[in-house]
Amino acid sequence: MANESRPCPCDVGDRFDYGGRGQEVQVEHIKAYVCKPPASTDRAVIVIHDIFGWQLPNTRYMADMLATNGYIAICPDFFVGQEAWKPSNDWATFDDWLKTRNAGKIDKEVDVILKYLSEQCGAKKIGVIGFCWGGAAVQHLMLKNPHLKTGVSLYGVIKFFEDRSSVLHPTFFIFAEKDDHIPLKQVTLLEQKLKQNCKVDYKVKIYPGQTHGFVHRKREDINPQDKPYIEEGRKDMINWLNQYL
Repeated sequence: MANESRPCPCDVGDRFDYGGRGQEVQVEHIKAYVCKPPASTDRAVIVIHDIFGWQLPNTRYMADMLATNGYIAICPDFFVGQEAWKPSNDWATFDDWLKTRNAGKIDKEVDVILKYLSEQCGAKKIGVIGFCWGGAAVQHLMLKNPHLKTGVSLYGVIKFFEDRSSVLHPTFFIFAEKDDHIPLKQVTLLEQKLKQNCKVDYKVKIYPGQTHGFVHRKREDINPQDKPYIEEGRKDMINWLNQYL
């Protein structure tokens, strides 16, 4: 799925014809996609998009899936109006593009969304999930934000654990065995640091044979041999949220 000239193969929603079941809202300076379950609930999940942005159909599908499972799901535009990456962009410019979109600098936006969920949606227990760029953002938030109850980081590049690894909340780390961007030795190192320092529940799971982006892959790109692992990843994510929210 990936090669040297494509630093991130998350472009899984380019042709996915999926409009979503929720609605777009404006939350202070942030646009967001919100999907609510049929029954009222005080549980909510912030969904953090990958490099392809908050409008990627795959990510909205994941938000809708959370709503189907009883959660208020919100996917804000964490690029705050800056353009998302496009598959047609020149990958040689990717590093420069990424410099202006730091997964560790979303605290202001997260605070705005937490306030909205609490005051406008009645949410009392709030978790967070994120894919790729968003997976790294989840790692940052689990180390720092006291107001979130739990997090699921899906194939997030491991970069916030160099000098600290004591996450504040139960955190589930999902990785793909054949991810060209996250070497398994990095995952092993992460596990070692968590084992040494982490005082809350955590889980690190590597899914056999899978590549980057597998959990939120679009339907037409799911190979029969991968389908069980994709379904398992989604189920594991929901089960983790059910346990801690």
